[in-house]
Amino acid sequence: MRTFLQAEWRKLAIANYAVDSRILNPYLPYKTEIDLWDGICYVSLVGFMFINTRVRGFRIPFHINFEEVNLRFYVRHKSNGEWRRGVVFIKEIVPKPAITFIANKIYNEKYETLPMTHAWKTGDKEITVEYKWKKRQWHSLKVIASTQSHLLVPGSEEEFITEHYWGYTKITDYKTSEYAVEHPRWEMYPVKNFITDVNFGTVYGEEFAFLKNEAPKSVFLAEGSEIRVQAGRII
Repeated sequence: MRTFLQAEWRKLAIANYAVDSRILNPYLPYKTEIDLWDGICYVSLVGFMFINTRVRGFRIPFHINFEEVNLRFYVRHKSNGEWRRGVVFIKEIVPKPAITFIANKIYNEKYETLPMTHAWKTGDKEITVEYKWKKRQWHSLKVIASTQSHLLVPGSEEEFITEHYWGYTKITDYKTSEYAVEHPRWEMYPVKNFITDVNFGTVYGEEFAFLKNEAPKSVFLAEGSEIRVQAGRII
C-alpha cells in the first residue's frame, strides 16, 4: 500500500457516549456493520494533536502541527473471511483549510475548518489536556489524568476504543472508501476528572443534540504515537 499521510497523533482525549445505534444508520457505509463492545454502541468525541504532519512525504507550510477534534463511531467489515475493525467519522474539525480540502476531496471525509486551540500541562502527578474549538461559541473537551501511564489491557474497553485500524467512509448507498491506519498499541493515562462543554447540536447536527445533556460512559487519555494512513480503495 502507498502511504498517504504520516504524522504523530498525541495526547488523545476520548469521551465515549452510549447511543441507540439507529441514529447512526444514515452514516453507516455500505458493507459495514456497527461494532459493539459488550453490547454497547459507542460514539466517541476525540481531541488530539497532529504533529510533524507529512502528506505524501511533503510538509505543507503552516500545516505541520495542529489540533483535531472528531466525532466517530465504530464498525467492522468482513474481507476475505476476516473482520476488519474500523471507524467512521461523523465530522472532523481542524484549524487548517488545506487539510480540510485534501481530506474532503481525496477521502470524501466530513472535515470542517474552525478556530481551535489547545493546552497541555504536565505536573509531578497530574497531566491536564484540553482542546477547544469555536462554532458560534467556544466548545471544549478537558481531561485530567495521572502521569503514570499503563499498557492496554487485552479485552478492555480502552482496547476496543483505540484498537481500530481501518477507516470507512460512506460515498454512496452502494460504495464505500476503505483505508488502513497503522500505529502501535498506545499507552493510557488513568483519568481522574474531565469536563465536556459541547453544544453537540450546533457542531454535529440536531440528531446529536441530546449528547449535550448526557454524561460520557467513559473517558480516556491516550499518549498516541507515530501513525501512517495508507491510500484507500473502494469497496
